[in-house]
Amino acid sequence: MKNPLLTLVLLAAASAHAAEHEVKMLDIGADKEPMVFEPAVLKIAPGDTVTFLPTTRGHNVESKLVPDGAEAFKSELDEKYSVKLDKEGVYIYVCPPHSMMNMVGVIQVGEATNMDAVNSRLPKLEKRAMSNKGRLSKYIEQLKGDSADKPAEATATENKPAAATTTESQPASGDNKATAK
Repeated sequence: MKNPLLTLVLLAAASAHAAEHEVKMLDIGADKEPMVFEPAVLKIAPGDTVTFLPTTRGHNVESKLVPDGAEAFKSELDEKYSVKLDKEGVYIYVCPPHSMMNMVGVIQVGEATNMDAVNSRLPKLEKRAMSNKGRLSKYIEQLKGDSADKPAEATATENKPAAATTTESQPASGDNKATAK
């Protein structure tokens, strides 16, 4: 562009509409299920940021399936971690220390453009679980059952003054005070 000021204004306007979402890594969820992400299923817009919060020690997050062209992500153990997701599609992630307990979550960014890849990987991802079998399949079904304009158990903290959180859960005791990298 010829006008750098206009470029800055356009970038600022675009980022003002991006939302920030929090996903808690919990030993016990609000529904009393063990080793969960809350919310476990999240529908967001391209350009939104997701921050993973280890509310108890011993958790981190690692992507297991991302849309074509998207970057994989992985946090450090016991660290707060944020990732901006720009590519449309479904992202599946796990807590590596608890992957055998099927501590898994799903994020749909925009349209679910990679459902063929999700459906082909689903049996392998479910097979590795020693407990909580079927959890990931249940989450994927939520994506299919929800309308595009209705978030699936989403928690969002918008960068707009009038925005509200759609679902709120109580953090587990012993909140982690780790800071972002």
